[in-house]
Amino acid sequence: FDAWATQCGVQRCNGFQFTSNDGKDWSVMTSENLPAGASVVGVPANMILSSQRVKQELEAMSNGGVQDAVKQLGMIGAAGCTPEFYLTVKILLELERGDQSPYFPWLDSLPRLFFNAASMTDFCYECLPPLVFRLSREERSKFDNIFQVMKKVDIISDRNKTDRDMLKWVFNVVHTRSMPSTVNSNDVKIVPMADYFNHGTETEVDFSFDAQGNCIGSTTRDVQAGSPVRMSYGNPTNPSIFFAKYGFLDQTSPASFCKIMDTTKSAETENLGGKDFSKMLFSKNGAISQEVWDVVLYDKVLRNKPDIRQQFYNAHMQGDGATKQAIHNAFIMETSSRVKTHVDQFLEQIDALNNKTIGKDVSKHPRLPIIMEHNNFVRTTFEAVKGNLDPMVANLARERQLV
Repeated sequence: FDAWATQCGVQRCNGFQFTSNDGKDWSVMTSENLPAGASVVGVPANMILSSQRVKQELEAMSNGGVQDAVKQLGMIGAAGCTPEFYLTVKILLELERGDQSPYFPWLDSLPRLFFNAASMTDFCYECLPPLVFRLSREERSKFDNIFQVMKKVDIISDRNKTDRDMLKWVFNVVHTRSMPSTVNSNDVKIVPMADYFNHGTETEVDFSFDAQGNCIGSTTRDVQAGSPVRMSYGNPTNPSIFFAKYGFLDQTSPASFCKIMDTTKSAETENLGGKDFSKMLFSKNGAISQEVWDVVLYDKVLRNKPDIRQQFYNAHMQGDGATKQAIHNAFIMETSSRVKTHVDQFLEQIDALNNKTIGKDVSKHPRLPIIMEHNNFVRTTFEAVKGNLDPMVANLARERQLV
């Protein structure tokens, strides 16, 4: 693969180096110091798989089957998967060409086993907490939708387009190794070589595409020799998303979503907790974000106190910190007790899920170890939160008794 990339015109900085701990999972590091703003890698446009270009190629080859499949995706509410669908068909085509495919060295370098949601067994799903279960089901649904419409595609052999295991592998390649274009929001690209950069909470490289479609990766800060060179796959405060989509656990994540799943979704609660409640976080050190306190107070504690509830929300929107804090203080016992109950129940749930895995055959369910790792990672964060909450609630209860 490395030799093929060079022949295709890939440019690398001095010190660019592949590295692996197990000979299976490969990533990028540097053996030399790199200054911020330095070019790390450049991949020419003719080597990149672009969903927009692939669309044109496939439609030219097809007698309408590709177009019919895309139409069906829209009819079943899966139009958002269309760019990835084009890339999936393209890779299936290249696999049918075998070692005659110009992409064979890249395809042959890819992992054979994935650990993300689409690759999990049904039993694996039984061991997932509610949030990652929902995220995983969304990923599985994407695969199911693409598999469903693939039968309409007239440029892939019947054997391959009905081979669920093959299609699942291709789906995983596309969904774990693609990135959005920085030039065209409707274009999704797979960039061989760039797809070997791992995710990092603190990143060392960022990618962009120029007007000609070439991909350039540049350092975002000074990078010391011997360091990994990592990019961002998304928001680092919700490792469950990475786990469901990519199949890895980001243990460098400083915080996790608080897993309060029954919050009423409204403009008010999202103003308090962030879009999709993305700011409702529990930190590794046991800290609870202000957004958790705000949303629990507003959505749970004050639900039957409409006047105070509106006063609290108005204070938040107007930046009236004094009024907002006064309402928090008046209901701190109720709010903290709600959060504590949630934490205690979630920890019990994690234990029950982990107990399901005891005695199970890992050869039949190879993703169970990383599911356990994910569950225990979240458990550690919740235990840290509990360590802060328990004495807080106990002290508040004593104070209330004294009053």
